[in-house]
Amino acid sequence: MKKRLFVSIAFSYVALFSNAQDITFSQVAQTPLVINPALTGVFDGWERVTANHRSQWIGANTSFQTTSLSADLTIGKTNNNDKAHLGLGLFMYNDVGGNANFGTKSAAISLSGILPVGGGHMLSAGLQGGLGFRNGFIHNLTFENQWNGDAFDQNLPSGEIGSINSFVYPDISAGINWVYDGNNSTFSRNEDTKFMLGFAVFHANGPRLKYTSGFSEQLYRKFVIHTSFSKEISRTDWVLDASAVQFFQGPHYQTLLGLIAKYRLSNGTKITGNKQDSYFGFGLQTRIKDAIIPTMLLELKGFSFALSYDLTLSALRNTNGGGTLELSLTYRNLNHALFKRRRFY
Repeated sequence: MKKRLFVSIAFSYVALFSNAQDITFSQVAQTPLVINPALTGVFDGWERVTANHRSQWIGANTSFQTTSLSADLTIGKTNNNDKAHLGLGLFMYNDVGGNANFGTKSAAISLSGILPVGGGHMLSAGLQGGLGFRNGFIHNLTFENQWNGDAFDQNLPSGEIGSINSFVYPDISAGINWVYDGNNSTFSRNEDTKFMLGFAVFHANGPRLKYTSGFSEQLYRKFVIHTSFSKEISRTDWVLDASAVQFFQGPHYQTLLGLIAKYRLSNGTKITGNKQDSYFGFGLQTRIKDAIIPTMLLELKGFSFALSYDLTLSALRNTNGGGTLELSLTYRNLNHALFKRRRFY
């Protein structure tokens, strides 16, 4: 009975740290395809590549690592961004956690339709489809009946199966998004206002997860509501970016709020777009009832680098032994970018 209880606790521990059965990033602005498939191709520029890495609870006695790579591009987008066009993206991640090396690998393709409707408004809808792969190894865990009287000996038989079933499952997600960009309706310097609101559902097909023979469970659908607001402060070099994201997945939920102040290091050309602004930013995010997250970022020549650190405030701080470090690097092919490419329309 105690052995079975230990196994239940071990897997509950993994499930808890997997954030309601899904990966999580604190830098939501740097992980658009994780937030909403409708954000595929919705950015300033033509192509975008992003790498993210999250090392969770780095002071703990075990490791929780999440690494992702995404790339998306626009198809049929004009220089003035005034015509309907498509966004096409690819997203991959590897998430491994705990002594059992319980992990998920996933790859998905995203397709979006993007429709500028005038006055700085733009609507988009997206679909995302791919495959997930999960596995783990129970023999990496220690059980009560492996106590030899002096210490735990993993050479002693545990009486448990040696691994979790490795399995592949299809995964389908969808979303919608609305953007208002005041930059498209004014030529005034330092007067830009941007607002975004979106909704997405992940795992819409409710995939079945088969960890062991004769046992399976359904992966909960995840619902995401997200919004962001960006405002240039008149007659200054400062921009304020505010964001809010709400996740619901089965009995689990998470609220993430953020405010970043960005200082303009150099001015771009507002009308021609041949040169873009560069920024240094800093701010604070919070995961309600869990953590505060100091964040820094640098945007220059098409590159965006962000660094954040989750400081745990909840009761988990007594067990995880440390915070969470997260890094992201994004490159966008802009008119002024380092690896820019001429386009003719």
